[in-house]
Amino acid sequence: MEYLLKQGYATRAFVQYNSFNRWGWLDDLPEATRRELDVFAGDIRDPHGVHKAMEDCDAVLHLAALIAIPYSYHSPDTYVDTNVKGTLNVVQAARQLGIQRVIHASTSEVYGTAQFVPITEEHPLVGQSPYSASKIGADQIALSFYYSFETPVIVVRPFNTYGPRQSARAVIPTIITQIASGARKIHLGSLHPTRDFSFVTDTAKGFVAALESEQGVGQTINLGSGFEVSIGDTLKMIAELMGATVEPVEDEVRVRPLNSEVNRLLSNNSKARHLLGWQPEYKGVEGFRRGLAETIRWFTESGKLHGYKSSSYNL
Repeated sequence: MEYLLKQGYATRAFVQYNSFNRWGWLDDLPEATRRELDVFAGDIRDPHGVHKAMEDCDAVLHLAALIAIPYSYHSPDTYVDTNVKGTLNVVQAARQLGIQRVIHASTSEVYGTAQFVPITEEHPLVGQSPYSASKIGADQIALSFYYSFETPVIVVRPFNTYGPRQSARAVIPTIITQIASGARKIHLGSLHPTRDFSFVTDTAKGFVAALESEQGVGQTINLGSGFEVSIGDTLKMIAELMGATVEPVEDEVRVRPLNSEVNRLLSNNSKARHLLGWQPEYKGVEGFRRGLAETIRWFTESGKLHGYKSSSYNL
């Protein structure tokens, strides 16, 4: 939303209704920026509210989802309701309202452990967790409306986005908040899996590139940095940037079930370059270090750690 506003778009933000009238991280924006927002509070699982929220819109960027993998192990029903049925509500409303473009957020988790690298959009889809299975279902629902009704859908598939404001359920904020809070034994899950981390501004720019593209409709498009790094090496890099000597501790509760762990992810982003004119600005090891440094700076600013519970495991 912040990037869209900076680009001059008239925006409406769909936030989950709550009795405290909290807008999530939108509350963290400067007051002048917040005044530019048209905020609609509702629930992605409610087709009537989704339809109402989308009235008078030209395009929809659909990122509403439950995304935590561990939580999907014990509450899979909520992932089907939110991710699959929520996506159905969006594309159904888009069809009814004549929306000109729907950008649907997928995830690299739909590929499962890489069967070949770099991963292209033709890679098989493997639901290794209820979360990834629900996102496969959501992607297919979105694309089915393109094929069945010519609803102008683009499926954008980010790889592991990181950066300021991210929840501590993700590995990079988990490491940063533990170190910043004084811990030197860092509790993590498995250290061997590799990930293709993408800085948040690269991901945001990729979504807007899809929004503005005339060539992407009906396509699935990877947004990844094209750089692969293990969780263990990520820990070392963050510790070095923060000037800390740390020791990883494998926390059993954080380790995914054996057959559910995605052991390797590395994107091929050539389709995004060709169709969207997009390429990552934070690429390679130096781009990753730069993104980590910016993320560390944000988390360690005065007052930021107060919102994070670094001593407890966040699903």
